[in-house]
Amino acid sequence: MDVNFPLRIAGLGRYLPSRVVPSSELESLCGLPEGWVERRNGVRERRWASGETSSFMAAQAALEALAEAGLKPGELDLVINASGTGEQAIPDTGALIQRQLGLGRSGIPAMSVHSTCLSFITAMEVAANYLYSGRFGKILIASSDIASCGINLKQPESATLVGDAAAAVVVVRPGAEDRSRITAVNFRTYGDGAELTAIPGGGSARHPHKPGHDPDDDLFRMDGPAVLRLVRQYDEMFLEGLSPGLSKSLGDIDLVVPHQSSRVGLQLLRRFGWPDASIMETLGELGNCVAASIPATLYQAVRDGRIERGDKVLLVGTGAGLSLGGLVLVY
Repeated sequence: MDVNFPLRIAGLGRYLPSRVVPSSELESLCGLPEGWVERRNGVRERRWASGETSSFMAAQAALEALAEAGLKPGELDLVINASGTGEQAIPDTGALIQRQLGLGRSGIPAMSVHSTCLSFITAMEVAANYLYSGRFGKILIASSDIASCGINLKQPESATLVGDAAAAVVVVRPGAEDRSRITAVNFRTYGDGAELTAIPGGGSARHPHKPGHDPDDDLFRMDGPAVLRLVRQYDEMFLEGLSPGLSKSLGDIDLVVPHQSSRVGLQLLRRFGWPDASIMETLGELGNCVAASIPATLYQAVRDGRIERGDKVLLVGTGAGLSLGGLVLVY
């Protein structure tokens, strides 16, 4: 649906763990033939954390974003954690990010917005509403995911997709002459697909202290073919709800920054007549980084010069739920 939320990305940041894991390493772990991962999933390599915490990674990305925005951490009005995986059950990871930024005694509010792989898009809409209302003026959104610790090597199709990364943006209300804004947004959830992409453990339903706990419940599982079938039932309707005509062409959109779900997931976008040159990809080098995937790819697009001020950008993807989300942003 059309909206008009003034919002300017004043700074971007990204943190990638130093450990590079080539697909050949995962092929060895999963007993797969040479070249299987890249042919099947499109991932050549990914980054895995080695001792970092997700809040540390988020803070490193945030410091770069703050520097680009010309702000110090203490000048923030709000910290939003927009990650798909938490560092721990309690407290909220937003508080841990705040502390990592040296703001543990600041009182600056910190919270989480969580819609798995779509958390960054959801947080952008939440931040836009805060900016529009005047409630907050300088907002940090940080997405940081360490999902490598929860992969299930018995399910190589999903296990070989996952990478770790963090990315952050500082958003502010633009000046009077600045065209930066969110112009369209749509978010839909179809809970009938909730079990298709899941980590069943870790909550009250399958707590590790309950009798008969299965350790495999604490690992990521996904029925990829079933997810794709469900997405195809709703994606055209979803895109039309986001912006009429979007399921047929990109219109005046300059670049698409999609969630890097999988090779097949990205190929689905070609069904809508969107040219390859207009779709930004980092899947081959970073894998699927959960909620950090979209902002990490946005960061790369800006740094590569593929997005300039005034360009119209589509952020779009799917997430567990099953959810579909997207927004159109004038950068």
